[in-house]
Amino acid sequence: MSLLVKITLAAALILSIAVPFGAFALGEKTRGRYKKALACNVALFFGVMAVSAFLMFSGNAYAAEETAAVSSSAGLGYLAAALSTGLSCVGGGIAVSAAASAALGAISEDSSILGKSLIFVGLAEGVCLYGLIISFMILGQL
Repeated sequence: MSLLVKITLAAALILSIAVPFGAFALGEKTRGRYKKALACNVALFFGVMAVSAFLMFSGNAYAAEETAAVSSSAGLGYLAAALSTGLSCVGGGIAVSAAASAALGAISEDSSILGKSLIFVGLAEGVCLYGLIISFMILGQL
C-alpha cells in the first residue's frame, strides 16, 4: 500500500475513536448521549471499513492460476481462524457478563460463595480460549 493510503486509514481509524468519545464527553448529561455516541461510533466504524475495503480491493491482481488457488485457500483459512477467535470471544463476553452480574449479586448476599461463583465466570471465559485454540489449529494447517 502506498504511504498516502496508510496515512488516510490511520487518520480515519483514529477519528472513528476520537469523534464518538468527544461527542460523549461534550454532550448533554442525559441518557440519550450514550445512544448518540454509540450511533456515531458504529457509523464511523462501518464507514472506515467500507473505505478500507475499497482501497484494498480496488487494485488489479495479477497472479498465475496455481498461485491464485493457493492464496485463496490460505485467505479462507485466515478468515476461518479470525472468525473462530472473534465469534468465540463475543460469545464468551456475553456469557461472562451474565455470569459475573449474577455472581456479584449472589456474593453481595452471601460472601461465602465467592469461590463457587468464580468457577462459573471462569467456565464462561473458557469459551474464548477454545476458539483461540481452534484458530491455532487452523493456522497450523496452512
